[in-house]
Amino acid sequence: MNNKEQEAQGPAGESTPCNLAQRADDAIKQSIGRYKGRSKEEISERLRELDQEWSFERTLEVNASTLALSGTLLGAFVNKRWFILPGLATSFLLQQGIQGWCPPLPLMRALGIRSRREIDDERYALKALRGDFDEVSSKSSPTEVLDMVRSS
Repeated sequence: MNNKEQEAQGPAGESTPCNLAQRADDAIKQSIGRYKGRSKEEISERLRELDQEWSFERTLEVNASTLALSGTLLGAFVNKRWFILPGLATSFLLQQGIQGWCPPLPLMRALGIRSRREIDDERYALKALRGDFDEVSSKSSPTEVLDMVRSS
């Protein structure tokens, strides 16, 4: 089986190996289960933590722009060979934008960095548990909560 056959569309539509996408879903469901029955204050605290969490999109953008800027400055003031660095960094951004995948992505996923969609899925599921939405009750399973959030 080639790499294309091994990949599946993750929850955010990005190309992600099936096991990593499943692991991300499982982590979201565990979080939902962990906060089920907790106080609104505890859920609100987790929501504040999620507001601070960096997605792999943001991580990639910041790292690529830092490398591009550094390579440009080093190329201008140290040695022209440094200009390869901004070329590589921006090509990764272009590949991410066009294909939804780039070489640093598997490393970021292995480090536990999630997509914006995965973070938002957990956020809205927790908001539903907190009572922000009428369709979800405290008796809903984590899978039902996540499915409801994704379908809206």
